[in-house]
Amino acid sequence: MADLTVSVVSADQEIWSGSASMVVARTTEGEIGILPGHEPVLAILASGEVRLTVAGGGSVRAKADDGFLSVEHDTVTIVARSAELVEG
Repeated sequence: MADLTVSVVSADQEIWSGSASMVVARTTEGEIGILPGHEPVLAILASGEVRLTVAGGGSVRAKADDGFLSVEHDTVTIVARSAELVEG
C-alpha cells in the first residue's frame, strides 16, 4: 500500500514532514480520516489535534489552530496559524 506524503506547517515554520499511512484531523465539519488514495479535499481546520500514523509504525501528534487541510495525489498539507508537536 502506498503512503501519504505529509507536511504540517505553522505560519512561521514547518512542524513535521514525512510519510504516513493515515492522517486524522479535526475540521469545522467534524473529524476526517485520510488514507492513501483519498479523493482530493480542502477542509477548514478546527482547533484540535492532528494525529499521524507514521509509515512503518509509530505516531505523531500535533496541536493545530485555525488553518486548512489539503489532500491531493496522496499529498496531505496541513497549514495552521499556530501548530506544535504534542509530546507523549
